[in-house]
Amino acid sequence: MPDLEAKKVLITGGLGMIGSTIARMLVEAGAAVTILDACIEPFGANLFNVDDVKGKISVNFSDIRDKESLKILVQDKDIVFNLAGQVSHNDSITNPYLDADINYIGHLNVLEAVRRYSPEAVVVYSGSRLQFGTVQYTPVDEGHPLNPRTPYALNKTAAENLYRYYHELYGTRCVIFRIANPYGPRAQMKHSKYTIINWFIRQAMADETLTVFGDGEQIRDYIYVDDLAKAFILAAVTPGCHGETFNIGSGVATRFKEMVQAVVGAVGTGIVKTVDWPQNYVNVETGDYVSDISKLRAAIPWVPETDLETGIARTYAYYRQFARHYY
Repeated sequence: MPDLEAKKVLITGGLGMIGSTIARMLVEAGAAVTILDACIEPFGANLFNVDDVKGKISVNFSDIRDKESLKILVQDKDIVFNLAGQVSHNDSITNPYLDADINYIGHLNVLEAVRRYSPEAVVVYSGSRLQFGTVQYTPVDEGHPLNPRTPYALNKTAAENLYRYYHELYGTRCVIFRIANPYGPRAQMKHSKYTIINWFIRQAMADETLTVFGDGEQIRDYIYVDDLAKAFILAAVTPGCHGETFNIGSGVATRFKEMVQAVVGAVGTGIVKTVDWPQNYVNVETGDYVSDISKLRAAIPWVPETDLETGIARTYAYYRQFARHYY
């Protein structure tokens, strides 16, 4: 990790899995960290995620939809990790207004605040692999067509275009990521709407049934949260990344049923059952996906270090100790 002594950093959505992991790494690297989080249910905010560094960070309970709050919080910041968002693809279909309000307008608020009050800051944006829609080829590179199929993916794409617009017109130093399937310690486990691996670990720990849609042959790319957080930080401090868009994942193709079996194998309990695809997943299922991470690897000194089996084992070990704080 780079030396970040005296760097001032704001993390929106910083009490979630990714934000809190970045925060902990930044503290270790010497940065001054401020977290902004609205703690909206049923998203992933959890104060326990930063419990052991709470004396070394500042936490502000606010919202990226609050322009007056942002005006103050972005000032004098060197880096803004803008991770706040509505996280459920299916919920965006039933409540598209909320999704647009947070995942588009909220990000416009952040960019405007940075432009006006902290124009030298680097802003890192967390987009989604679902922006690609139906996958035409794998591995998926940055040039793959974008064809979002849910309001969530539409708003993520619209926000990405905002970041590009602010970079080209105002010189805002942005780094854009499209994330595969993240998992790891410190994710909420109250429901299955965020990280499926964490949800399956919870079910396996309770010796419940882990449901696989279809035949389980669909391919996914799962990235461990520590690997993801390191890439975000390295890209933020690498000038050659500013203004660029990167796909990020492990770069490893894993069949869904193999992931499920790895969870059951690590936990030692749980039953796997296959069922037909439910109707409300029609727009979410986009076919096989694996990230082409060659552009990112060429830009920063980074490679995913955590294979799926190791990542699942570490995640299970974390929840075996701290599950009471997450559901």
